[in-house]
Amino acid sequence: MKKSLSFIVALLCMTFSMSNVSASNDAGNIENDLQITNEETMKIAIIIETKEYEKAWNAFRFAIVAKEQGNEVKVFLMGEGVECVGLVHDKYNVDEKLNDFVDMGGIVLACGTCLLSRNLEGSDVCPMSNMMTCVDMVMWADKTVTF
Repeated sequence: MKKSLSFIVALLCMTFSMSNVSASNDAGNIENDLQITNEETMKIAIIIETKEYEKAWNAFRFAIVAKEQGNEVKVFLMGEGVECVGLVHDKYNVDEKLNDFVDMGGIVLACGTCLLSRNLEGSDVCPMSNMMTCVDMVMWADKTVTF
């Protein structure tokens, strides 16, 4: 019985190992299929409603890569997302990524009501805006992504 169980465990391990190889090969094919040319650019609106370090950091990384691919990208900070300006963590420096995005011509706007409710103000990097502008941005965009 013990030998049978060992054989079954070994067989399962081999099957799992083989499926991982297949999955990683499929991932490579998917990445190749997802490659686009600069002729296929889009207008992308990104709404950030979080000040969680890693999520906000990844949102701005997404914005930067989308901009580098030639897309038009605009970011709207809403709710606690308006606190991204100046948000620094040892591992996830949100403020640095926000400024990198702006330095490459990206536009960042912040909800005025959300700023005022936190006794914050707009800045040169992230001017105060309003919900009407957020709606206009969503209507302008081919795709809207939220974080």
